[in-house]
Amino acid sequence: MADGTALTLRHAGHLLRHTGFGASQAAAAAFLADHPTRGDAVNALLSFKPAGFKPGGRELADIHDKWIRYMVKVKFPLQEKLVLFWHDHFATGFSKVRDAKLMSAQNKLFRTGCKGNFKALVKALNLDPAMMEFLDTVRNHEEVPNENYARELQELFTLGVKDSAGVDNYRQADVAQIARAFTGWDYDKLAFFKDYDHDYYDSGNGNHADRGPKIVYQSTGGFGPAGRNLAANGEGEAEIGTVVDIIFEHTDSQGKNTVARRTARRLIEYFAHPNPSLSYIDDVVAASGFDTGFELTALLHAIFVHDDFYLTAAAPVGAATPKSVRWPVDYVVTSLRLLKMKLKGKDQYVDGGSYGRVLDQLTNMGQIVFDPPSVFGWNWETAWVSSSTMLARYGFARDLTAARGGGGTSFRPDKLMSLDLTDPNDILVAAMDVLGIPDGVTGDLTASEKGLLVAYLTDNGANLTLDLNDYDTRNSKLHGLFALLMQTPAYQLQ
Repeated sequence: MADGTALTLRHAGHLLRHTGFGASQAAAAAFLADHPTRGDAVNALLSFKPAGFKPGGRELADIHDKWIRYMVKVKFPLQEKLVLFWHDHFATGFSKVRDAKLMSAQNKLFRTGCKGNFKALVKALNLDPAMMEFLDTVRNHEEVPNENYARELQELFTLGVKDSAGVDNYRQADVAQIARAFTGWDYDKLAFFKDYDHDYYDSGNGNHADRGPKIVYQSTGGFGPAGRNLAANGEGEAEIGTVVDIIFEHTDSQGKNTVARRTARRLIEYFAHPNPSLSYIDDVVAASGFDTGFELTALLHAIFVHDDFYLTAAAPVGAATPKSVRWPVDYVVTSLRLLKMKLKGKDQYVDGGSYGRVLDQLTNMGQIVFDPPSVFGWNWETAWVSSSTMLARYGFARDLTAARGGGGTSFRPDKLMSLDLTDPNDILVAAMDVLGIPDGVTGDLTASEKGLLVAYLTDNGANLTLDLNDYDTRNSKLHGLFALLMQTPAYQLQ
């Protein structure tokens, strides 16, 4: 692992695809020319200033479509890849919250805090209205505590149920005590709806005080049998901050900071590949000082320059370190960006094929942003793959390449590659380059797949050259080639 390690073209494309929404071979080459080492490249990717964008609207469809449109045009795609990660990590669903403004404000919170201090982000989520509604903090009262947020704060957001050795990180008693600390919280709804940048939190409903000691982690966390008292800094407003401070001091059965290890694992699984080694996890935590400072930019830098990040750059399907399946949102946004297309109209539909709305297309692929299926977020990797969801992806590829309406909503391969190519093999490689599928590298298109695509272009060898300047040839063969490439395993995996 070294910042000074030279970046290869293959690794530059790998880095851009995993930290953003696709990269053509030309884009990867240009990026490499400006950033010849891993450290240079990663510093450039992480140099963005988080934007304050929030998708407006009254309904789920409004904020959904506006976020998708923003992802398609955003200048710094790593920002939105991080917002997607935090949206899944702190999964909050419109189906329960039932308020687009609350969901939009949370989306802005993820964007502004996406690469900052993780402890600060968790503390902000303590008081986020969408989260307070989704996990019932507003229904957590002294007389009948609601344990939902206290449980997920530990299970999903920070510690995990078990550590890397399979040892429990917390007990039911810890959930109950933390739930007591969170009783009495609400937010000022009138202030929020008047101005949702307002300080809208309201803890003054009278049931914070005089609840007594709350002792946690008497048998886990490395705190010893005395555990820690959540009320050590006083009850009420200070108490929920103390909860987070104590959680971030928690150590696992191997003496490592529990939050740091779990957060690093989750980010590696998202950005690099499934099932990372413990050595990869511990390396990046140590290199970044994340176990003491909890700064996300430093952790992300360490993840992206590590040798293990590039293990799948040329790995074949079925290798020991498996490739990742592109999320449906990643598939859609990547395709639009690489083909330099945009969706059409207020309803954000594809201007070709079935003319389907992107909301419907993504629903069929298994992902609706702002409405994950549960507090656990979405199931990743092979859970994205089924006969119905893959057919939805194929249909989206068909629709994109069938778009002929004119303007930026149309597919224009003449804007992406030379039409003067005549050799079918050269045409195939040029189209692969546009879609960021490298040629001649193990793990991308197989020789058999390339042979079938060339056979498609040549009508099984009947036409050994093609005239792409001929509209009918271009319309039937080149458009079809792009659709077929977007349906290959090489384009679904990264």
